[in-house]
Amino acid sequence: MRKRTVVVNDRMQKNYRYTLTAAAGRDFDPAFKPELTPAQMLKLGIFAGKYMTDCEREYPRSWFARAKLAKRNRDPDLNYFGVDASQPLSEWRRKGWIYRDDPRGWFQWYCRYYMGRRLEGEDARQIKRWKAIRRHIRQIERNCEPGDISCRRRQRQAVLHWAYDSRKI
Repeated sequence: MRKRTVVVNDRMQKNYRYTLTAAAGRDFDPAFKPELTPAQMLKLGIFAGKYMTDCEREYPRSWFARAKLAKRNRDPDLNYFGVDASQPLSEWRRKGWIYRDDPRGWFQWYCRYYMGRRLEGEDARQIKRWKAIRRHIRQIERNCEPGDISCRRRQRQAVLHWAYDSRKI
């Protein structure tokens, strides 16, 4: 694969540059096995539709063809499970979850990782965080009948935000 530099200019980053060193959707860390692609997640409805509304130039147009995005304010009805399952960005910052290169958080990291960006230390940190979400999957499995997607909808939506397909639990 030929390396390619991406230049980002959106509301949160000006002239930020990163290099794609892996093929899109390939060469993932063996410990990282997301069940959904970023495009699938956007189509299903995540983050109340207000996560990627100014980032369309950075990613393939196909990701946004059927994405559920809010026109103005956050709209939890756009989420797959129709509930709000997000904390504000200020809370993410307070807890130290935000890495300087990805000011929007985990999903931004995942989108860039999916596209082929690799950041040695940060990738390991984010994959560790992704694995930790399994505890929520176990809670859904322990407390819900298999296939009952009306059970623990907020927790299912949160799990969906991490590329686990909580519709199949």
